[in-house]
This record gives sequence, C-alpha cells and structure tokens, in this order.
Amino acid sequence: MAALQLEKQRGRYAALAIAAVVIVVGIPLWWKTTQTYRAWLPFSEISELATLRLQLSVDIEVIFSRGTLTPEQQKKVPLSHVKEKEHEVDGKTGLRYKFETKYRIATIMEEDALNQPSAAEADLSLHMLTESACGSVVVYVIPESSTLLPQDVKVYVGRRRTALLRSTTIRSSWTLKEALSSLDPQVEQIVNTMSFSHQDIIAALSDRVRLAKVTKESMADSMRAIKSSPGYEITFSLLNPDPKSHNVQWNIEGAVHSYIQPLLNKLAPIANFSVDSQILYFAVLGVNPRFDNNVSAYTLSADSLSHVINPVEARLGSNAASSNPVLNFLLYVPDAHHSPLFIKDRSKREAPSNAFHSPRWGGIMVYNVNDMYGPEAQLPVDININMAKVMGVFLAQLRLMLGVQHTPPPPGFMLQSPGSAGLADWELDRLLWSRSVENIATASTTITSLAQLLDQIGNIVINDNIAQQVSNAVTSLQSAVAELEAGNLAFALQYSREAILASERAFFNPSLLHLLYFPDDQKFAIYIPLFLPMCVPIVLSLLKIGKETKRMRAEKQTKND
Repeated sequence: MAALQLEKQRGRYAALAIAAVVIVVGIPLWWKTTQTYRAWLPFSEISELATLRLQLSVDIEVIFSRGTLTPEQQKKVPLSHVKEKEHEVDGKTGLRYKFETKYRIATIMEEDALNQPSAAEADLSLHMLTESACGSVVVYVIPESSTLLPQDVKVYVGRRRTALLRSTTIRSSWTLKEALSSLDPQVEQIVNTMSFSHQDIIAALSDRVRLAKVTKESMADSMRAIKSSPGYEITFSLLNPDPKSHNVQWNIEGAVHSYIQPLLNKLAPIANFSVDSQILYFAVLGVNPRFDNNVSAYTLSADSLSHVINPVEARLGSNAASSNPVLNFLLYVPDAHHSPLFIKDRSKREAPSNAFHSPRWGGIMVYNVNDMYGPEAQLPVDININMAKVMGVFLAQLRLMLGVQHTPPPPGFMLQSPGSAGLADWELDRLLWSRSVENIATASTTITSLAQLLDQIGNIVINDNIAQQVSNAVTSLQSAVAELEAGNLAFALQYSREAILASERAFFNPSLLHLLYFPDDQKFAIYIPLFLPMCVPIVLSLLKIGKETKRMRAEKQTKND
C-alpha cells in the first residue's frame, strides 16, 4: 500500500514538473522565438511631424545710393526691422514668413558701380564687389534722375540677387521711418518676385493641403513640373520618319554642352542629371495631320496632340538601369509627303515655336526642312539642324519641367534675361525655396504614413535597417525645418533631400511585406495541431491531480471533525 502511494506521489510530481517546464520555459521560449522582430522607432518625434509648422526667413538688404536720402535722414541709417506674417493653412500645417530688412548707405565702390552706362553692367559690377548669400535679396535704391533705367521702368531685376529700385516718393520733409514706409510696398513686390510668394509655397505643400487652398495658376505650375527626385534622366531624340528623303544631322553633343549643361550645373544642388541622345528612323507621330488649304500646309490641332505621345513613347525605350524620372525632348522632322507641318493651338493659331510640351513628360518640336531644298534636289537630302533654334525651345521646356516658374512681373518691372547660364541666381533661389518645402512636406507625409501603418499592423517586421532609415529621415527633417527657420536655404535643401531619400527607402523597403499576409489567426491555425497533442495529457494530469488533492483535503477535514 505504501509503495502504491509512493508511486502515485511520484507521478504527481512528474506531471507537475512537466507542466512547470512547459509553462515557465516552453511557452515564453515559443512566444519569444516566434514573435515579429520590431526595432525601436521614434514614434513620439514622428507624431510631432504630423503637425508641420514652417518658418521661412529671408534676409533683405536695402542700400541707398547718393541722392536718395537727405543728410538728416542719412544720419539715422543704419536701421533694421523684422516683419512677420503668419498663415494657418489647415489644422496640421502652418506657415510663418520672417523678413529681416537691414538698411545702409552705399559705399564709394558701390557708387562707382552704379555709375555704369547700363543696368546690366551695374549689376555685373555690383556682383564683382560682393556675392550675396543664397536666398537673400539686395535692393539698391537709386535716385529718380538716374539714367540706369528707362523712364517707364521702376524696378530692374538682374541675373544675380540684386535689384535696382527707382526712388520716386521719398520727400525731404519726411522722417526716415516715413521714407522707409513708402518704400515697403515696392520692396515687398521685389521680394515676392525674386524670392517666393505665398501661393508658390502653398503649391509646394500640395502633398499635405487640399487643392482648394491653391490658386489655379500655382497649381498649374506645380502640376507641370516633375516631382522632386534625387536625379533625373534627360533624353534628346531625333525622329526621322523618312530617311530615304532626309539625311538629318544634328550636333547634339555640342548643343547640350553649350545650352543645357550650364543650366544643369546651376541646378546641381537640387538633383543629379544625366543626359543621353538617340536617333530613331521610321518613327511616326501616330496622328495623321490634316492639310489646311488656307496656309497650304499640314497642321496638327491642339486636340490631337494628346494622341501623339503614346505611339512615340513606345519607340523611345526605357531606362531600366535607373529609377529616376525621365524627361523626353523629341525633335520631329516631318516626311516629305507631310511637309510643312505646323502645330495649331486652341485659338487655331500657329504655335510660334512649332512645339508643345506634356506636363511631367517632356516636349516635342516639329522641325520643317522642306524649304531647305528644291524639287529637283537629289534624295536623300543632307540636312543640318539649326541647334540654336532647337535648344532655345527645349531649354524653355526644360525650365518648365524642372519647376522654374515663369511668373509675369508686376507693372514697371524689367527682368534681365539669364543669358547663357539659363537660370538667374534669384530664379534658382525661388526654385530652392519651393523644392525645400516640397521635400519637407513629402518626407513628413511619407514618414507619418509609414508610422501609422506599422502601428496598426503589428506583425510587420521592422528590421534595423528600416529603423535607421526612419531615424535618419526624422533627424534630417528636423534639421531642414531648423535651417529654413535660420534662413540657411542651401543647408535646408540639402537636409530636405536627405530626408526624402531616407523616407522613401524606408517606405518602399520590400522587407515590410514579409509577414504582412500572415495574421494571428493563421499563426494559431499552424501551431494548434502541434501543441494540442502535447497539451492534452498535461492538462488531464493537472485536472486529476487537482481532484485528488481536493479529495484528500476533504478526507482530512472529515477526520478532524
């Protein structure tokens, strides 16, 4: 009897030991080894990015030349003042503009520069004296009697970050503050032209704000320009549908070096560019032009231009080696049977450039060559393309594609042509402001969306690489916002580019989809057939031990009674 009791007790101890090992060691070990790995993410800092408050700071310097202020007014210069404007875009996005204006008297060397025969020469001379910081605006106030500007011009904006303002309202009886107040509206117009306008910034925030907040013109410019990217592929293609009639030659390498490369060099802080070219034979537009008896030529109407892109694009090929957006610029030489060929706009008038562009895709120019040879010419005719004419059109289209907005200047303003550089310094600054804000808006939206996704779906793996990219994106975003607030435009753009690169790498990392379609119900469906046969004997043994223990306590209680 004693041996039987000892054997039962040993069985109970064995069952309890097995259950203890399963519960204390087995279940935690299984839970730990099967749980989804999720590296730490700065969710608190990401949540702060959901509410974006941007401050854009612009340094303005107003310099008075000889004859614009009275001696009494000059005694109180230099002065400075700060003007701030706040705009609540929506509940999660706010803007503050800070304009810090400093006033001073022109130096002797600057006076000599302002005595040049023309405004363009004065602008160059002033640039040789000092170079303004990126994002800043310098305004030289010149007397009303100055011959630098034509009589009907009040403001001259040069190629750099300098503007000349004709003083027409300052009176000798005014105090300095009254004189400065009279100049403020004109200086504000200059800053809106050379730096940024509120609608430009709102359009750059299109990833975060509703379209109703954006004007039609600003939204059109924003939709025409290709989205911000770390790099772009630019392809120039010559389409010769009739090589039996036309032997077309073009010096594309020299033309790119002379016309396109200076612009790309100035845009180097924004993105990396690669340029290639190709010649496609027997490539047609895919749309049959109509013969117009009024002009004795073939025409393409504005309604038919949308059908030109797809047939041509099928012949262009794709750059599979790069994920960067591609900008296509096509030069089409019509065949001899459809020459000359002209493009008509929606007003039924011939387009002066005989070209059109497609937003965020590129542009096409029709180049007629029928007037370069007579009816008795021997075919094929050798044709040399006038690259200056072609590149002038493509350069204008490229500026539109990259977001260099052509806003009409206010009345009385004269803007100097950017020349061979293809882009004025102030136009570059204007683009930098928009791209910095656009990058910040896009990166913040991407990173907050990723955080919400990871928070809602708990079985997505977050490896260390993704966590590092998210942390880098958050740090770069914070730095970009701080640099914008400090007025350091170049650094703000650099940090915003780093932020958008890191956020895109994290968001589109393929490892995020590894366990996305393996929910908890499927997990238990897999493990229950494995654990159920093992758990049933253990549970039954524990129930039996519990019943025996309860019975023994009842017997002991009966004996005591």
